[in-house]
Amino acid sequence: MTSSPALLRGPEAGLPAEGGGQAAPPPIAGGPQEALRAARTAYKEGRPGDTTRLLFDVVDCGESYLEWQAAAALAVRMAGEGHRPPCRRSVRLWIGNSYTVGQFTPLLRLAAWRNGVDLEIGEGTYGQFRQEILDPGSGLYAFEPDIVLLAVHAGDVPFGEFSSDPAGEVDAEARSWAALLRTLTERRAVRVVLHNFATPAESCFGNLTESLPGSRTSMLRALNRRIVEEAPETTAVVDVDRASAVFGKSRWFDPKYWHLSRQACSLAALPMLAKQTSAVIAASVGLSKKCIAVDFDNTLWGGVIGEDGVGGIRIGGGDAEGEAFAQFQATLKALKERGILLAACTKNNPADAREPFLKRPEMILKLEDFAAFAANWDRKSDNLVRLAQELNIGLDAIVFVDDNPAEREIIRQLVPEVEVLDLPADPSGYARALAGCTFFEVTAITAEDAERTRLYRARADAQNLRADAGTVEDFYRSLAMTAHVRPVDDASSARVVQLLSKSNQFNLTTKRYGPAEVAALRADPDYHLLAASLRDRFTDHGLVCVMGCRVVGDVLEIDVWAMSCRVIGRTLESFMLAEAVGLARESGCRTLRGLYLPTAKNGMVADLYPRLGFVPAVADEASEGIFTLDVATWAAGQAFIEAGF
Repeated sequence: MTSSPALLRGPEAGLPAEGGGQAAPPPIAGGPQEALRAARTAYKEGRPGDTTRLLFDVVDCGESYLEWQAAAALAVRMAGEGHRPPCRRSVRLWIGNSYTVGQFTPLLRLAAWRNGVDLEIGEGTYGQFRQEILDPGSGLYAFEPDIVLLAVHAGDVPFGEFSSDPAGEVDAEARSWAALLRTLTERRAVRVVLHNFATPAESCFGNLTESLPGSRTSMLRALNRRIVEEAPETTAVVDVDRASAVFGKSRWFDPKYWHLSRQACSLAALPMLAKQTSAVIAASVGLSKKCIAVDFDNTLWGGVIGEDGVGGIRIGGGDAEGEAFAQFQATLKALKERGILLAACTKNNPADAREPFLKRPEMILKLEDFAAFAANWDRKSDNLVRLAQELNIGLDAIVFVDDNPAEREIIRQLVPEVEVLDLPADPSGYARALAGCTFFEVTAITAEDAERTRLYRARADAQNLRADAGTVEDFYRSLAMTAHVRPVDDASSARVVQLLSKSNQFNLTTKRYGPAEVAALRADPDYHLLAASLRDRFTDHGLVCVMGCRVVGDVLEIDVWAMSCRVIGRTLESFMLAEAVGLARESGCRTLRGLYLPTAKNGMVADLYPRLGFVPAVADEASEGIFTLDVATWAAGQAFIEAGF
């Protein structure tokens, strides 16, 4: 992300708020250094919320190790005093390392807090990660981690400066790493985050290095590729080689620090390494952003469409500024094609906002690329709330992109759940700022991701149909829905993991099973993991629901039940209940038992079990949230019949 001034957020008077309401404060001059000073002042004055926000400003725009180190120290001190940042996930992280991580770990914890992840960290013994993985009695397994981070470096790879058998050496090393990772994931259902190997800046072969398969640099790059290809699907890779290239390889590795303290990268590089690693950890637990809400005037194109007209705006055409906007649109298009939703959020007349898409062939983005479109004169903060409701996603799944710093700060103030991307003043930096941010990290891309915009547009078409339908029953019948339920298999496993990781609203227990855990459940004869796909007259929605049930004596217990937000309200839950009842009867179970664990986001399913005919279990505190259904007396309810499946 590009640097921007740190912002003091609070009740101080300053920039007038959009349309009234609380004023947004002015930016602090001095950037991250001033933000750090302001954070210390807020801490002394007993304002932990402001302190945390200012420390996060250091993460967002600070690049200095000393700034990050000071911010991390203050954040850790606040946490020790009971003022931990609000986080959406708690993760037990074990770090297996082959270099010194004492300076890296506090920065990683700070960056993870910024991404909504609270880390409880255990560290292995320096240089002993292989032994710890191979020894079932090691501290690694005793710690019972959710994620294992392997902080390793190229010095662990026994390649010489040149090999006469590069293919054989790379193959042997790749098989060794694959076996090690399999051992780890087989002994514990854990996710692995692996630092790949940064290739060195120096080579005795000079400009011939890349053309020699036997050079150490070429072999390390080949090994990086092989590890990605052969690692278990539970492994996510932090591309340290790419990060070091972006940072500058000659600055990334400092021989002095290596010889003095076995520090694998320079202190100056640690903030970038912490930021990239925390982004992959956040993605591993389902915290990637889902949607970009983008302004139009001077953001998608140069100029103001309402004043300059469709012919006067600058986009493409060989003009330097116009080409910069075209490049930015191309970056947005690429994100959309890998599964990120685009939403328009612009103050404009609706017809004017659409005109460039219809009349300017230089536009890279088309109207059909947008899953939702808000072009009006309402406050952008209000439009963001409506867009979230229309797309049925949380506000914290949205990234707001606008060229105007005042608009960005208003959103920070009025809709703090929304992430805001700071753009540089020069449009030539827009594409780099977007591509370089870490909000959209993912550990895998599924077939459903590429189709996401089409699926959400189909959902909008269905909503319009519902508005025209005379009754709810007419609406359901007009959709001509068909559902298909099948056991989870190799082909659907990745999508199931993604659904469990990202579903928050329709998620009864919010258990976040990773690939290894899903594989273990599939292998358990007493566990039935079902996936449901849905098709209607508008589109094939793909795999949208997962239900996991465990046989416990004569009870079939619903362990997980999650559904994509884009098909909520289609009575698919009734269809799934019928499947669960049939499964219970086949398994000889007399009772179906469901558990609801309330969270800040799944209130919409708080009454799901009672609505489906379940009754509360024994009314005591220990049984709160547990519901049961008599399998023998259950019959498909009216909602299921009316759904038209």
